[in-house]
Amino acid sequence: MTTPAHFVPASPLSRSTRSEEAVAKHKKYLWPSVTNYFQQPLVADRGEMQHLWDVEGNKYLDFFGGILTVSVGHCNPKISGKVSAQVNRLQHTSTLYPTEHIVALAEKIAQITPGNLQQSFFTNSGTEANEAAILLARMSTGSFDVVALRHAYSGGSALAKAVTAHAPYRKGGVISVGISHAVNPYCYRCPLHLKYPDCEVACAEDVENLIQTGTSGNIAAFIAEPIQGVGGFITPPKEYFKIVFKTVKKYGALFIADEVQTGWGRTGKKWFGIEQWEVIPDMITSAKGMANGAPVGLTVTTPEIAGSFQGANIATFGGNPVTCVAAKATIELIEEENLLENADVVGKYFRAKLEELQAKHAVIGDVRGMGLMQALELVKDRKTKEPAPEATTQVMESARQNGLLIGKGGLYGNTLRLAPMLNTTKPDVDEAIKLLDKSFSEVRN
Repeated sequence: MTTPAHFVPASPLSRSTRSEEAVAKHKKYLWPSVTNYFQQPLVADRGEMQHLWDVEGNKYLDFFGGILTVSVGHCNPKISGKVSAQVNRLQHTSTLYPTEHIVALAEKIAQITPGNLQQSFFTNSGTEANEAAILLARMSTGSFDVVALRHAYSGGSALAKAVTAHAPYRKGGVISVGISHAVNPYCYRCPLHLKYPDCEVACAEDVENLIQTGTSGNIAAFIAEPIQGVGGFITPPKEYFKIVFKTVKKYGALFIADEVQTGWGRTGKKWFGIEQWEVIPDMITSAKGMANGAPVGLTVTTPEIAGSFQGANIATFGGNPVTCVAAKATIELIEEENLLENADVVGKYFRAKLEELQAKHAVIGDVRGMGLMQALELVKDRKTKEPAPEATTQVMESARQNGLLIGKGGLYGNTLRLAPMLNTTKPDVDEAIKLLDKSFSEVRN
């Protein structure tokens, strides 16, 4: 990430030799494509619940959680204690040997997922989870074509990159045979130049039109994020997915909800984002916040669909005992501390505060999201909606200087992504809003 030369943070943070050495070695020994936030990358040292410290000892309120992955607090003792005990007992077996931990996690997932999603396959990431879902959909239906949405992000493998619809993530000659992209419900920048609700959700009709004209007419699956993550927390109209679901079923396809970012209570009240839209999918994929930072991937579906898998299947690291303990402990903590409700209540409080910021700072063109998954899209002019990626970078840099960590996204790099942990409190929100307000005030046009 680069920062405009004219932008000078109000109070530059000190940098130690440890930090400089870590950044230098990162550049030397890791691929250059492994990007870092900030003009001076933050070298993290330790975390405790809602806060993170760098190697210089600077303390930050974390409102991004390692890309919506630390869901219930950095090093939450209720999770890390159980993980530590399991590490010292048994770390690995592979799926060749069942353990009590993998079946306990799978049983728990079956209890909280909607509909008849009863059987799980565990991997290590959202990329693998989406790969498994598409492979299974093709086996189950006998069809090959897959429909996704523009602005989607599905992961870093060749197939996941093909499903992704952001040019920067599709470099390298990605083979997109069998993958088609419908227009997405991006109301703030409607691709059809219409206005909701007068549009009658016309974007949903494009899915059927695409199936009829851009595929063989028989599709294996439709895959979508209930709220697009990397796309900039693009949130559809409430009717959108219900309309699309009917179309998908009309053409005999499976509906895959990519819950890598929206799952596990992130959107409030419900376990999964797709439940907010009153749709029961054929498959759910997830990762990130499921295990509070332990590497995990999940593809859960019905017994009938799971039974259609052809050939052998194995996961060397998927569902290992340590990850399963971390994931089950995270889910149980969310239940015990009523964090689904907290994400809804605090999320609405957060949203109201963000809208107050929008009224104060003209650079904020749109506020969107749900629960503790909120976004601010920054523009140079609210009438023209010209994206303001430079201002976005400045706000991020300034927020870091002020002690707040936030993310960014969107096709134009002009959307701030705000995703505090599910046990975030209203006082945490008040502190974040104060720091955001200060950071926006420091933006120089």
